[in-house]
Amino acid sequence: MYTERAMFSNRSLKKLILPLIMEQILAMTVGMADTMMISSAGEASISGVALVDMVNYLVITVLSALATGGAVIVSQYLGNREREKANHAAGQLMTVTALISGGVMLLCLLFCKPLLKLLFGSVEPAVMEAAVTYFWISAISFPFLGLYNSSAALFRSMEKTQTTMYVSLLMNVINVAGNAIGVFLFHAGVAGVAVPTLISRAVAAVVMTCLSRSEKNTVFIRAGQVFSWDPGMIRRILRIAVPNSIENGLFSLGKVLVTSIVALFGTAQIAANGVANSIDMVAIVVVNAVNLAIVTVVGHCVGAGEFEQASRYMKKLMGVSYLATGILNLAVAAALPFLLNFYALSEEARRLSFLLVLLHNLLAFALHPTSFVLANGLRAAGDAKFTMYVGIGSMLVFRLGSAVLFGVMLNLGILGVWIAMGMDWLGRSVAFLLRYRSGKWKNFRAI
Repeated sequence: MYTERAMFSNRSLKKLILPLIMEQILAMTVGMADTMMISSAGEASISGVALVDMVNYLVITVLSALATGGAVIVSQYLGNREREKANHAAGQLMTVTALISGGVMLLCLLFCKPLLKLLFGSVEPAVMEAAVTYFWISAISFPFLGLYNSSAALFRSMEKTQTTMYVSLLMNVINVAGNAIGVFLFHAGVAGVAVPTLISRAVAAVVMTCLSRSEKNTVFIRAGQVFSWDPGMIRRILRIAVPNSIENGLFSLGKVLVTSIVALFGTAQIAANGVANSIDMVAIVVVNAVNLAIVTVVGHCVGAGEFEQASRYMKKLMGVSYLATGILNLAVAAALPFLLNFYALSEEARRLSFLLVLLHNLLAFALHPTSFVLANGLRAAGDAKFTMYVGIGSMLVFRLGSAVLFGVMLNLGILGVWIAMGMDWLGRSVAFLLRYRSGKWKNFRAI
């Protein structure tokens, strides 16, 4: 299909994507292991963790968006063969990441209890106690997570995804082993899950940051560039990162607000929501990997001015996403009764978990690639403001507004909230497809 001048062969795409898939599988497995282990401490504990995970997801997406902004700039510089500018962008990315993630940590530690009471004040006291403990400990890990994400984004820009896979493996082994010790040996409940997460993120951050300083890399970090301030370069990074952070942050905030609606439905529905969210990751594991890979691929193409190749790779990676999602959906549907046996759930929570997973997977097959993979392709080209406007509008109208309508006003409970999620994905998909077909995304190169 492609000429000899193609920037990415099928072999290079496989080399880029397969380690990312393994990385996502590791992250998904740890998430499921966390939920399974903490479920042994009772539904109050699993509900507390599920609620805080929504708040943590807000922070994680903001930090990931910042890393993506840096990755887009670095990828475009590499595509344009400007290695020195790519190095400088990498150093400035680490500077901004350290400042923002440290500030977020301080805010979360200072306002831990008031924030959780504001969002989830109606939950049972035991659930709130578990949530406060889990949130306070996990907040300490945010600076480490930010540095790890930004370092990993740099390696993905260099197409060195095997490195991030191995470090992710180390991080997840530490996490799972720590969870088992904390929950089953010390019976520490939510703290037994939160502390290993903190330790694993700290280790991963130190390892990735050290690896990022090696001058053997195509892009590497110099201490002098980290401890400097280049307003022009930082503006380039933030021009992508800020719209992306606003979009993903508000999207995640919408999920948090929706979770506060879910908290009105009782402990069984909260627990089902948490379990379903952990199992759902199986169906979209390849899509999540492609989300990361498309930033590198499209970023390199756009940096080199090869917009037609960027367009072809967007189509190709979308096709991979649909095929993989369909196959995984069937596998999850077949294994679901077995998977649910690993969770200590009431009969009502188990039934709801089963329905939510099936609903999610049907919607994911139809809409997830166009809603998220295509959006990341547009961002990698520099068209970040458009994706921000669409993301915010869809979240307000569909994700939040429809959740209130279906979940509360029409009394559909948790099912109504997940139907609203599907409407959000549909709105995003239509907008991003129209934008892609218009070709306007080709006018926003970031360098």
